[in-house]
Amino acid sequence: MQKAGNRLAAALTVSLMATIALPRGALAETLRVGINAADITTLDPTRATATADVALVSWMFNGLVRFQPGTADPSKIEPDLAESWNNSPDGLTWTFKLRKDVKFHGDYGTLAAEDVVFSLARAKDPKTSSFSSDFAAVKSIEAVDPMTVRISLNEPVPGFLGLIANYHGGNIISRKAAEKLGADFKSHPIGTGPFMFDRAVTQQAVHLKAFPGHFRGMPKISDIQFDLIPSDSSRELAFRSGELDLIYGKREQRWVDQAKRWDNAVVDIFAPGEYRTIFLNMAHPPLEKIKVRQAIAHAINVDQIVQFVGASVGPRGCSVVPTGYLGEDCSWVYKYDPELSKKLLEEAGFPKGLKLSAVVSSSSAQQPIMEVIQAQLAEVGIDMQMKVVDHPTYQEQTRKDLSDIVFYGAARYPVADSYLSQFYHSDAAIGKPTAVTNFAHCDAADGEITAARKTASDAERLKFWSVAQKKIHEQVCSVPLFSLMQVWVRSKALDYGYELKGSLNLAPPITEQTTLTR
Repeated sequence: MQKAGNRLAAALTVSLMATIALPRGALAETLRVGINAADITTLDPTRATATADVALVSWMFNGLVRFQPGTADPSKIEPDLAESWNNSPDGLTWTFKLRKDVKFHGDYGTLAAEDVVFSLARAKDPKTSSFSSDFAAVKSIEAVDPMTVRISLNEPVPGFLGLIANYHGGNIISRKAAEKLGADFKSHPIGTGPFMFDRAVTQQAVHLKAFPGHFRGMPKISDIQFDLIPSDSSRELAFRSGELDLIYGKREQRWVDQAKRWDNAVVDIFAPGEYRTIFLNMAHPPLEKIKVRQAIAHAINVDQIVQFVGASVGPRGCSVVPTGYLGEDCSWVYKYDPELSKKLLEEAGFPKGLKLSAVVSSSSAQQPIMEVIQAQLAEVGIDMQMKVVDHPTYQEQTRKDLSDIVFYGAARYPVADSYLSQFYHSDAAIGKPTAVTNFAHCDAADGEITAARKTASDAERLKFWSVAQKKIHEQVCSVPLFSLMQVWVRSKALDYGYELKGSLNLAPPITEQTTLTR
């Protein structure tokens, strides 16, 4: 604790010194950001999954197309590194014409088709990407000429443009840099974004500098200091004392309500919510019994959980597909009924209740919720024993299939296939070579999920997705809870340069238009 306090004090001293000479009302040079992470895992965009990593990546890289800054709306996707594109009537061939003279950071030259081919091929390869399953339908990626890329698909992909947007595997890197740096690329990333990597101090901070050669123009902020401050109270203290301009907030209603009363503060609550779900591991007895899974579903009081979290921070979910995603169908919900839960347990052969185990993250966004669920299950005789570990250990152990119940939250590209394929198709089951995040080992709707991917008709796709959700609901592979929205707090002096309604990268986009005055 003393070591962390010393790190924070040193970081705050540096930040304070950077602001002393600024005349009041002048544009500030340094944007000081505080994030709830102990360290950075990777800055390689095809491997970055943690919020802190993804935030930094989003400020350094571009995709062929991009979500309009401040939105997570697929209908507002616009050109980014590609100046134009077209697709075949069957949706299987997409051709992109690249912008000319787009510079990479450092001395790595200008963007060419070979960089796009290299980047997307890398995103498709499970050996180099955490998002390879997203690219399963990609048949080929080829350079038609030095400034034109053609992508061919084996089958239509719902929301294909989102796949190659400035999000996850869609970010484009420098081929020359990746081949030269090798494994070091993850700590010395080279992109085309408004900010470029400068340096990192382990468990303390990451520093970015404005990229003068950015194709949209020189950023108005000269550099970013990204302080790694796991403690919610320490981040809050630093912000309220004026040593940070932007912090990752605590996603709890009471905290949000307090933050709204701070001097000189603006609280931003925005989409997409990380869809909190309880996954029931059907590979672990006694959860292979459907009546046990039904008993759990009827014992969980989602309304009470939402009240605990706060409706504006954690709006209630209904389907296994997240709220607001294209294809979400809320025709089926589990009703809170503890008496029915007890009856189902008795019918399943557990009249005196049963014990289950859950690996739980110590994160403030998870452990308190699991404690509420633990108490709810106890009321019907289910003893959920929690093994509380740090968040990286939780990620590791749940992916080793060590938990009966997995509480997980994620934001994906907002179409039903994103969630159905990654969380409910048997190909994505934990333990398989093609594993993604199917912690339940659910296989109830494989046929419908696969069929929806292959159809080119939106109407047919929606029908398949609806049936898939019904089957998953009936099989009780999981219990949907709520969407935990993104919460950041900024100084009134920080102007993003757009209206913030959403960000798939889970952090406010810091662009060439962002300004900070003090």
